[in-house]
Amino acid sequence: MTRTAVIAGVGLGLGESLARKFVDEGCQVGLFARSADYLEDLADDLGDDAVAVPTDITDPEQVEAGFRAVRDEFGPVDVLVNHASGGAWQGLREISPDAFERAWRVSAIGALLCSQAAVDDMLAGDGGTIIFTGATSAVRGREGAIGFSAAKFAVRGMAESMARELGPEGIHVAHVVIDGGIRPPDVDESDRDAVAYLDPDAIADSYWHLVTQDRSSWTLELDLRPHVEEF
Repeated sequence: MTRTAVIAGVGLGLGESLARKFVDEGCQVGLFARSADYLEDLADDLGDDAVAVPTDITDPEQVEAGFRAVRDEFGPVDVLVNHASGGAWQGLREISPDAFERAWRVSAIGALLCSQAAVDDMLAGDGGTIIFTGATSAVRGREGAIGFSAAKFAVRGMAESMARELGPEGIHVAHVVIDGGIRPPDVDESDRDAVAYLDPDAIADSYWHLVTQDRSSWTLELDLRPHVEEF
């Protein structure tokens, strides 16, 4: 079965690893991000099964056009990865309302718009999968990152609500909690400091497992934290 996937928020690191994993597994992939040059280079590298779709996912018209472009290229969408995050690394007294709203719009509104654009394809077909990239900040607020934490809490709530709404309709919704820094592309894997980072390719394998899970074992939340801390 050939799947058509949209990865919203493709960049160096996990976003690119997800794109490569999905293409390697036989998916046709639409790559969403604002960086047109990067997306074009990545799509060229991935070949005919990837299309670059420069998109600001906070803009409803751009999201609608982006999904239309993917459908025109590959057909209906049956996998969506809401991977984009809005970084706002400031505390309560420093953050501006605009910065707070921007973090929320990228993470939560962007995911809402992309999910709304994808879900009708899934309902009309044989179901599908929607995966949200979360963080430890989605379950425990992070000091000095009130915008990021609030946005990630919102995303987790969306995922839980959508899982209960869409699961009976054959759509698997999962939220992945990632704890720690993901290895940057410029880190030498042989360097002992590299072990401090999470391997983006290994995480991409976990995402693919969520896509291919049998319905009897569908996962709502995949917790990739090495240990769970209490509040």
